[in-house]
Amino acid sequence: MIRVENLRKRYGSFEAVAGVSFHVERGEVFGFLGPNGAGKTTTMKMIAGLLRPSDGSITIAGHDLAREPLLARAALGFIPDRPYLYDKLTAFELLELVGGLHRMRWADIGARGKELLETFGLAQWADTLVESFSHGMKQRLVFAAALLPRPPILVVDEPMVGLDPRGARLVKGIFRELCASGELTVFVSTHTLDVAEEVCDRIAIMHRGKIVIGGTMEQLRAKARQPGSKLEEIFLELTEESEPGAGPAGAS
Repeated sequence: MIRVENLRKRYGSFEAVAGVSFHVERGEVFGFLGPNGAGKTTTMKMIAGLLRPSDGSITIAGHDLAREPLLARAALGFIPDRPYLYDKLTAFELLELVGGLHRMRWADIGARGKELLETFGLAQWADTLVESFSHGMKQRLVFAAALLPRPPILVVDEPMVGLDPRGARLVKGIFRELCASGELTVFVSTHTLDVAEEVCDRIAIMHRGKIVIGGTMEQLRAKARQPGSKLEEIFLELTEESEPGAGPAGAS
């Protein structure tokens, strides 16, 4: 569903993304991890069509992003780490806006919108202004809006930020349910390593603009020669950096 080949992004002499290649299969939850400054967000913005690559190719649901940008973007929902919402709209009005932008039929927006508000525990606040929502409620509304047009692919940067344990469990369950049915493919970046280990089918770890390891948890353990280890231990070992006169510093 997502295929990235030799992707690069340069800013002058600095190469933020240095020849990254990977693929994401249909119905998969694919985790994309790395310390701050590794190039994750830059990569995700290129996949979402918000940044133009310096080199390489991106294919979304069979559509080359450079040659068929509208078809590629139509197949993808994107949730950034700091999503923007229109506070003076009600929750349902926001979904109507999103559905209209995607040229959905009004009847479909109504039925699908009510279904998603119910799924994300927001049905009783459908006619409440977004400005009165807590951060966690806004985050759940963002997920409902992203899933409204039924995109086959969802790209999410830090999905659990602001969610309480109940909300986080709800989102993880929805990810697994929709992916298991083949209805959705999820490409997710997170610093919450236990969440990645719990929900992701495969994981890639990025460091200094490159992918340093990738695969299932068992494959990661085998490649890192750390049988039985947790993802956190593998992550810290592979992204550890030392400075002269200082001890090793873990990834932030």
